[in-house]
Amino acid sequence: MTGALPRTGREVVERARELRPLLAKDAVRIDAEGADPTENMRLLGEAGLHRISVPAEFGGLWEGGLYGGWRETVEAITEIAAADGSTGQCWATTALVARELYGSDLDAGTKRQLAGELMHEGRRFVASNAETGGTGPVTGRRVDGGLVVSGTKTFNTDSGGGGRDLACVSFALAGPDGASARHHALIRLDDPALEARGDWDNMGQRGTFSQTIVYRDVFVPDGWHFASHEPDPYFLCAVMLLHAAILQGIGEGAFEAAVGYLRELDRPSMPRFGSASADPLIHRQLGEMSSELAAGRALMVATAAELADPPVDAGEMGIRGFRSKVASTRAGLDVSSRLHDLTGARSTSNRYRFDRFWRNARTFGSHDSLDVKNALIGDYELAGKFPILSDYVKF
Repeated sequence: MTGALPRTGREVVERARELRPLLAKDAVRIDAEGADPTENMRLLGEAGLHRISVPAEFGGLWEGGLYGGWRETVEAITEIAAADGSTGQCWATTALVARELYGSDLDAGTKRQLAGELMHEGRRFVASNAETGGTGPVTGRRVDGGLVVSGTKTFNTDSGGGGRDLACVSFALAGPDGASARHHALIRLDDPALEARGDWDNMGQRGTFSQTIVYRDVFVPDGWHFASHEPDPYFLCAVMLLHAAILQGIGEGAFEAAVGYLRELDRPSMPRFGSASADPLIHRQLGEMSSELAAGRALMVATAAELADPPVDAGEMGIRGFRSKVASTRAGLDVSSRLHDLTGARSTSNRYRFDRFWRNARTFGSHDSLDVKNALIGDYELAGKFPILSDYVKF
């Protein structure tokens, strides 16, 4: 699939769907070894899928507002995550950071360079934001020709690519008056002044390399850093849809694996039915799962399409994003947890490693509480207005 870049957003989705079987081939090894999805990311890069994350003025397919093409973006994430959850989250991280960079005041020359690297060279982005459990806030100070960044970030998804990775690091930059303001810097992860701890050892999403990174007086030249700005009011909805796409994809991947296994083995749940293809109990469970996944996808796609040109205010769109996250998370968790009820004891062999679907869904689904989201949605339904977000979400 190397060669010409995709010409439309729909072509990006179709290319992602065509790549699913190839991406799935490495999923068992990625999970077993906790390995970076290097080969999968190479295939996605060669297919030019990140053209959808580059504005049209720089040769990309992203047109319109900040979330132009978001429907196709989340659909592509879903297809990729269905093949492998870790690969889907890594690709999604690059897509989200790209939106942040191109919506910022980053130097235009840097934006143009990164556009070429995204579309032609497999550039990968890392969102280096989390400091929970670290040593304190990451800070920066101005020096001749740039900035110096120091401190520890404790969660850095998609950081296993070494020289292919570029971290977007948030930090507090001290001003001349001593006051600090939020800032971002772009730092290559093969910079010798930083330490990647390699401490990501979770039960699921094992290939995301969401490790700790320590920045020790890393120099960032001018043109490769930018001041933070107030989040776009629709950003919350966009992030929830990205989360929904990852869980939706994991659920669809589990369902596809179950159907493929049942077709191959064709064993019924009880001897009286003769075969899986003649077993109404299996039919019923598959039908239930299929409908659950279809409903989650429909809500996600419809909400993402609206986000490109929102018909309502940011609060209402935020609620729609939360609903989508809840629906797809529940579908992904339900289908992945019931897989072995359908496929039986033989399917628990590490040859298949089907348990990875539930472990991936449970790990990413624990990112933030569904109970909290449902409580926020319920508050909105009763009060008729968007609640105070800081009452529900810790920043």
